[in-house]
Amino acid sequence: MPLYEYTCRKCDHTFEALVLGDEQVVCPECESAKIDRLLSVPARPKTGGSSLPMGCNSDGPPCGPRCSRWPTS
Repeated sequence: MPLYEYTCRKCDHTFEALVLGDEQVVCPECESAKIDRLLSVPARPKTGGSSLPMGCNSDGPPCGPRCSRWPTS
């Protein structure tokens, strides 16, 4: 289900709409059908040095035989 961003030519309102098939989109403010679809830019993924959270503290593979959550004999 595509989510598109629009701007109304009549009242200059910018809004997003979930469009299914050939559904007619109207401005939620003034209900005009004179709208322009805007070019949406995808969100940039976060960058940084943080790694995924781990559930165990071991020097072996996560949740492997040396995992700190496994009972030791």
